[in-house]
Amino acid sequence: MKLTRIFFVFALVVAMGCQSRRPADLVIHGGKIYTVDESQPVVESVAVEGGRIVFAGPWSDGQKYVGDQTHVIDLAGKIMTPGFIEGHGHIMGVGYNELQLDLSSVRSYEELVEVVREAVKKAAPGEWIVGRGWHQDKWDHLPKDVVKGFQTHHLLSSVSPDNPVFLRHASGHAAIANAKAMEIAGVNQLSVEQIKAMRTEEGGEIIRDALGNPTGIFNERAMGIIARHIPDDTQARDEQALELALAACLRNGITSFHDAGASESNIDLLKAFRSSGRLSVRMYVMLGGPALARKWFARGPEIDPDHFLTIRSIKLSCDGALGSRGAWLLEPYTDRPDTYGMATIPMDTVLSISRAALKYGFQVCSHAIGDRANREVLDRYEQAFREYPEVKDHRFRIEHAQHLHPSDIPRFASLGVIPAMQAIHMSSDRPWAILRLGDKRIKEGAYVWQALLQSGARIANGTDAPVEPLNPIPSFYAAVTRKTLAGTPEGGFEPEQKMTREQALRSYTLDAAYAAFEEAVLGSIMPGKYADFTVFSRDIMEIDEDEILQTEVSMTIVAGYVLYAKDAK
Repeated sequence: MKLTRIFFVFALVVAMGCQSRRPADLVIHGGKIYTVDESQPVVESVAVEGGRIVFAGPWSDGQKYVGDQTHVIDLAGKIMTPGFIEGHGHIMGVGYNELQLDLSSVRSYEELVEVVREAVKKAAPGEWIVGRGWHQDKWDHLPKDVVKGFQTHHLLSSVSPDNPVFLRHASGHAAIANAKAMEIAGVNQLSVEQIKAMRTEEGGEIIRDALGNPTGIFNERAMGIIARHIPDDTQARDEQALELALAACLRNGITSFHDAGASESNIDLLKAFRSSGRLSVRMYVMLGGPALARKWFARGPEIDPDHFLTIRSIKLSCDGALGSRGAWLLEPYTDRPDTYGMATIPMDTVLSISRAALKYGFQVCSHAIGDRANREVLDRYEQAFREYPEVKDHRFRIEHAQHLHPSDIPRFASLGVIPAMQAIHMSSDRPWAILRLGDKRIKEGAYVWQALLQSGARIANGTDAPVEPLNPIPSFYAAVTRKTLAGTPEGGFEPEQKMTREQALRSYTLDAAYAAFEEAVLGSIMPGKYADFTVFSRDIMEIDEDEILQTEVSMTIVAGYVLYAKDAK
C-alpha cells in the first residue's frame, strides 16, 4: 500500500510538471550540439527562457518547449557549442588594431616601409603614425642591416622624415621608432656617452649599434620613452575602438572576453557601455598593473550578478616575449648568448601584490613566458599561499606559461595555478622559437599542454588578440594538430603534447569559465546556465584536421539573443 502511494505521488508530480511547462523564448535544434557536460556530451536540442538554458536533451522532448511565440532556430546540420571564451586578450587593442596600421600580414621590412609610405601621404604634417603587428622572424627575409636580430630605423626614417612613426612588435614587447619620433623624445639629441649611460625604465633596453647610436628598436619598458609623447586618444575614438572590438568578438564566436590589463579609463568606458546596454560580450577584467591594483584593494572586487562586467583580477607583466628576446630565461638565449631576457617588474612586487590580492579577494594573473619568469612567479605565489592558508580557492593564473622548466610543470596543478595559454602562439612561434631556445629546451618545456593537463592543471585557451587574430578556429587547430597554419610539419611539432579535441573545446569553454570563477553559469550547455552559444559551419570535433581551418562561425548567441548571424541580410 505504501509503495502504491509513493508511485501515485511521483506520477502526480511528473504530470503537474508537464502541465506547467511553458513555451520557451528560444529553441534550437537540427544539428549536433556539444555540451561540454560529461553527463550528456551531445544533445539534439536546447530550450532557453529569460536568457538561461531550461532544457538540453532529445528533440522529442525539446519540441515540447515550442509555442506560438517561440523563436526556433534550425541548425540545418551545423554544430553548436557553448559560447567560446577568449581567455586572454586585449579588448581595446583589438579595436585599435582596426583603426591603426595593421602590420600583421607584412612579409618583409621593405613591405612595412611601403605601408608607412602610403600612410604618410594621407597624414597631416607632424601627425603621429602608429601601428602594430610586425614580426621580423615571420618575414620572408631580414634586411641587410640588422643589429641584435632587428632591423634599423634608417629606411623607415627616409620615407617619413617629418611624421613621427611608432610601430609596435606583434608581441607588444618591442617597437620601432623613426628618427623624428626619437628626436621628439630627445633620444637623438643625446651623446653616445649619455646613451650608453642612460638608465631606461627598469626592465627595458634601447638597442644600439656598434657606435652606440640607437637603432630605433625599443625593447620592453623602454618603449615608454617614445610612447609617452604620442597624443592621447579621444573619448570618441576610444568608443569607436570598443564598438569595433565587440563586433569583432561576435563575428568570431566569442561570447566572453578576459581583458588582460585594463586601465582606469578602459574600465570607465566598459562601465558606460554596460549601463547603456551596449556591452554585447561578457567582460572579465584584469586591473592593469600594481599601481591600479593598490587603488582597488580597499574597494574590493566588483562582481556583476549578471556576469557582463566583472573586475576581480590583477594583471602583472613579469617578463617580455620570446620574439623580442625579453622572455626571462634560466639559461642564455641560444641565438643571443649575451642575454637571459629580463624581469619587467621586481619579484618583490609580485609577492606583495599576491599577498594583498589574497587578503582582499582578488585573483592575480601574471604574464610570464620564460622558464625563469614562470619559476620566480610560482615561487612568489607559493609563498603567499603559505601565508594565507585560509584562502582555498584563489585560482591565481600565469598568462602564457610558454616555456617551463620540466621540474615546474607539475607545480601548476599542485598549487592550483591556472596556465592561461594561447595555442595559436605555438603555431606562429614554434618555427623560430627553436632558434631562441634550442632543441632540448623546446622539447622539454615549450607549449607543454598535455604534460600540464596530465598533471591535473586546467588550461584556459585564447589568442592574445591583437597579438594574434581573434578567430578561435586557428587556435583550436593549433591545439589539436601542433602544426603551423600552413599545415607543417607532418604530424605536428612535439606531437605528444597535442590536446585531444575534447580537451581543446573544454579549454575554450568550461575551463576558461573556471579561470574566471564562472563555471557555475558559463562554459557548458546545461539547465540553469546562461544561453551563450557559438554555431560553427563544420563539425570541428569530427572532421579531418585539414578541414578545421575552413570552418566559419555561423552564429553567435549571447544570453539567448542572436547577436551575429553570418547569413543575415
